[in-house]
Amino acid sequence: MATIELEKLVKRYGKVEAVKGIDLQIADGEFVVFVGPSGCGKSTTLRMIAGLEEISGGTLRIGSEVVNEREPKQRNIAMVFQNYAIYPHMTVRQNIGFGLYTSKLSKAEKDKRIEEAGKILGLGALLDRRPAALSGGQRQRVAIGRAMVRDPSAFLFDEPLSNLDAQLRAQMRIEIKRLHQKLKTTTVYVTHDQIEAMTMADRIVVMKDGVILQVGTPSELYDSPVDVFTARFIGSPSMNLVRGRRTASGAVMAPVGDILIGVRPHDLIAHATVTGGSGFTVTGTVSAVEPLGPETLVHLDVADTSMIATVREKFVPTVGSTLTCEAAPGDLYLFDASTERFLGRS
Repeated sequence: MATIELEKLVKRYGKVEAVKGIDLQIADGEFVVFVGPSGCGKSTTLRMIAGLEEISGGTLRIGSEVVNEREPKQRNIAMVFQNYAIYPHMTVRQNIGFGLYTSKLSKAEKDKRIEEAGKILGLGALLDRRPAALSGGQRQRVAIGRAMVRDPSAFLFDEPLSNLDAQLRAQMRIEIKRLHQKLKTTTVYVTHDQIEAMTMADRIVVMKDGVILQVGTPSELYDSPVDVFTARFIGSPSMNLVRGRRTASGAVMAPVGDILIGVRPHDLIAHATVTGGSGFTVTGTVSAVEPLGPETLVHLDVADTSMIATVREKFVPTVGSTLTCEAAPGDLYLFDASTERFLGRS
């Protein structure tokens, strides 16, 4: 295992600066997830750590050693790709052991590592099958096993679940997290899916336009986002946002105001009967309804904006009806209307 340190790390493609001098320290054994929209620089940063992209500026250290000029095979890292990159003509056993082909380990030690990886990943009974006989999730586990047997200082994952269906993605999220808890190997994981980031990470790195906006635990980013972008990117569905102004009792919607009021859909609650509480209240026309079982999401047209609220009672609003929703005191996020920086909760 090893620490990973990025110091003023830069990547340029001609005159375009894709990664703009970022700083980050990843602790030994930590699971860090880079998240952000397409083109934000997260995969480029991962590929610089792996040695697959040349570093244009700054310093990269793995285990306190500068590795800027080292080839990928000299960095003692293992990377798992989006497309699995396993060989269809080889068995599971051969695919997992492929990374050991040039190692100086004895055949007995190689076989032992392959068997152990297969057991940990639930592939023990499949070692002599070929990839065509495996499910997508099993193929991804083969790719992870090939990385595991090398006993690397760090695992790098580049959107490894994006080719799987929703049910398999949820299952593999848990499996990868359990694997990390067992091996305790430093892990850097890139995804555009904020649910993956929230459920897997020790810390999340939010990137946009080649810079890091915020680094923190999932709860820190959810409860105290630094700006509007981070607030809306973290959390599903995205945070509602309306213009408003501060009052003695908190904050209210207003066509002209110096603040933006954010409220998460799970905190904006619709009731069959208005409770008349002292919190934030909005009234709108129901435009769509999404029943989810234990709760229902309701899309509302409120003045000139759209908002999403949650119904937790056993009633389903009808499209076209008028509905009033409330958020309790303390559930509002306030942002400066001009800078979009976070001001605090209300």
